[in-house]
Amino acid sequence: MSPTSDDLTGMKEDMTAFIEGLGMRRFFGYVECEEVPSVLWDSGQNPDGWKDFVELAKAAGVLFLTMHSWALDRDEYDRLTERLAEGDYTSDDDLEEGRWLKGYIGKTGFVQLGWAYQGCMFVYEAGTEWYEQYQHLRELADDSGGFLIDETGQSGEP
Repeated sequence: MSPTSDDLTGMKEDMTAFIEGLGMRRFFGYVECEEVPSVLWDSGQNPDGWKDFVELAKAAGVLFLTMHSWALDRDEYDRLTERLAEGDYTSDDDLEEGRWLKGYIGKTGFVQLGWAYQGCMFVYEAGTEWYEQYQHLRELADDSGGFLIDETGQSGEP
């Protein structure tokens, strides 16, 4: 799930252009793979495997794909580092890792495409290494001192 780039904004823009170039539409939403029958796309080591995913959707007669992206914003970063600092079980290393994320503010760390076919969601996901670290720290903050509530209202729109 980890492409080599630390900012997936360019990938997201390429996806948008490619999808629209094929005459398809985007529905801004996130597929909860644990909640619905789904199959995750395996691109192997191909960073452009998402194009094959979109072309397969087109060949299956799909008219639109779901699209979601997540970028670290300043408020989310501040909430996370505050929760880590207040946490009962966080270490100095955890706090340092939280501060390390500051360099990624404004960068896109995760993108997801999906399409439904015969009762199943087919899903493509790409995430950066720092996004995986963010997720780990968020879980740690949740476990050690309360829950982070995403108040940013990010809808996955570009």
